[in-house]
Amino acid sequence: MQFRLFSFALIILNCMDYSHCQGNRWRRSKRASYVSNPICKGCLSCSKDNGCSRCQQKLFFFLRREGMRQYGECLHSCPSGYYGHRAPDMNRCARCRIENCDSCFSKDFCTKCKVGFYLHRGRCFEECPDGFAALDETMECVEGCEVGHWSEWGTCSRNNRTCGFKWGLETRTRQIVKKPAKDTIPCPTIAESRRCKMAMRHCPGGEFR
Repeated sequence: MQFRLFSFALIILNCMDYSHCQGNRWRRSKRASYVSNPICKGCLSCSKDNGCSRCQQKLFFFLRREGMRQYGECLHSCPSGYYGHRAPDMNRCARCRIENCDSCFSKDFCTKCKVGFYLHRGRCFEECPDGFAALDETMECVEGCEVGHWSEWGTCSRNNRTCGFKWGLETRTRQIVKKPAKDTIPCPTIAESRRCKMAMRHCPGGEFR
């Protein structure tokens, strides 16, 4: 009787060990299938058809679309046109909502514009607003050179003389009020001249040309 009970116990233990081994083997096989499938890299749960549905901590979930197909990926950083949004349940890649933005810090603040556009205070413009100058190397708008109002036109003269000629030049000027943020940004012209008719064609003493 004792021998039969002992034999029965051995059979039960063998079955339990077999089930445990089979379970471990299935889990190892499942993990191996994740590793072998490129789109499952960094995933906590994944399928070959739909890709990742949950990501490892610190990675961002991105739903990639290719034609009619879409599948999930787990990325260290979000692709162009998206930004990383961290959340307690899972980090996700969210689309930038700013027009002509290539990469953004949040949905409402761009950090880099598409080619041909300039970045100014989180937005993208074809040209910089008034009072700002474009830096072509970074495609950003920075504070430009600020100048004051034009002065009145000066006296019409020629060769430092106000008589003796029919035509001369008159000049007006303006001052730089604020220097630009970068030395490479040029200031607009602060002096300009135009042709004028001399007030006195004849000089005192009868000199005339």
